[in-house]
Amino acid sequence: MTKPADSVSAPDRRGDRLLDVVVEMLAAEGYDAVQLREVARRARTSLATIYKRYPTREDLILAALESWVQQNRYSGVAVQPREPGASLYEALMDLFRLIFEPWERHPEMLTAYFRVRSSANGQALFRFGLDIVAPAGREILAGVDDAFVNDLESIVSSVIYGLLGRHSAGEISVTDILPILDRTVYWLVRGYEGH
Repeated sequence: MTKPADSVSAPDRRGDRLLDVVVEMLAAEGYDAVQLREVARRARTSLATIYKRYPTREDLILAALESWVQQNRYSGVAVQPREPGASLYEALMDLFRLIFEPWERHPEMLTAYFRVRSSANGQALFRFGLDIVAPAGREILAGVDDAFVNDLESIVSSVIYGLLGRHSAGEISVTDILPILDRTVYWLVRGYEGH
């Protein structure tokens, strides 16, 4: 039976007008456009109401990103064993495609995600995603050597962080991320299976 991986995620904030406004602004205008006065105006609320719920602009953006990620990026992530006959490489890439395809449709959200991930609130956003994805990844990696799993996690997370940074800096397109990640995972898995 497939168990949704997001059972450990943050509170469901779907339908929260304030967060919806921030998500709309992030997606259409980018991170820097999210100014609290403008958010209050568009959400038809007061600055005091925003500050009661979110002490800082960064806290508000973090909550909006968590909401968006919960609805889009991780909505299909489920904890399930590797399909019979599927290679480790195929199973991992299926998971990464599921995670990254929403970013390809919403590149401004990826840039916002990276900016928050690189800020003081970044660890909370990273932990949020990890709590959802890690159980699915562990299930795919069941029976794989622990040392390889640790190395794979370290290398892949560093590659992903670097790719997100390069995208946010305008060095690569959002659609370049998955092919680079695909080659990275392919060679790591091939090296592991060949030893």
